[in-house]
Order: sequence, then C-alpha cells, then structure tokens
Amino acid sequence: MARILVAEDDPSVRAFVVSALTMKGHEVIAEEDGGLAAETVDAEDGQFDLLLSDIKMPVMDGIALALHVGARFPELTILLMTGFADQRERAHGLDALIYDVIPKPFTLADLLAKVEDALSGKPVEVVSLARQPLQ
Repeated sequence: MARILVAEDDPSVRAFVVSALTMKGHEVIAEEDGGLAAETVDAEDGQFDLLLSDIKMPVMDGIALALHVGARFPELTILLMTGFADQRERAHGLDALIYDVIPKPFTLADLLAKVEDALSGKPVEVVSLARQPLQ
C-alpha cells in the first residue's frame, strides 16, 4: 500500500482521515500544520506516495506546503482538501502542481475513492452527498 503524509489542523478530521487510510492498509504519518508537514517531508527526503493536506491551516497553509513540496519533490502526488470556497479557488491556480481538491465535509467513501484515484493517477469527480459541489 501507499505511504501517505497527512497535514490537517483539525484534530477530529485528522483522526478520521488517519483512521480511514490506515484501515485501507496505508502507512500514514500525520502532522497538525503545514510547517511540521514540510519538515517531515524534507526529513524523509520526499519518500511518500501522497501528500494529503488541508488548505487552511496555521503556520504554513496547504498552498504554501504544496509549493514547497512541488518544488523539492515534483514526483510526489499532492491532494488538497478544504471546506472553504475561496481556498478552493486559490488551489485552482496550482493545477499543474496538485492532483485535485476534495471538498469538506466528505464521506469515508469520498475520501477513499479520491485517495485511490490520486494514487493511481485516474481523475474522478467526487461530489459528497453532504453538500453541493463548490461553484
């Protein structure tokens, strides 16, 4: 299975994501902000299959983290997540750098499908039943 770095500042979302990915057999390392995630990816010399990061976080947001990781480890797949429409729009400027943005709130099935697609390189549209897609 894959080695995944998760950057999420909300403890309950982080625990949900880590539990879901671990349950699917992935090796998961989680950090509570982008700054710590940047330190981890640098210390591990980019040896992850996927970076799954929230966009809006203290210290270093997901956009800055994606720029840092993309510059140093361009082969690392980056998947962002956000519950804020304005943050999602910011990420669209990074189309060449990130794989996709998954909207919050998401279901377990949404998360697992998008992660598997990102790992396999097959884009799909995830529309959570919890809310309408961001425009």
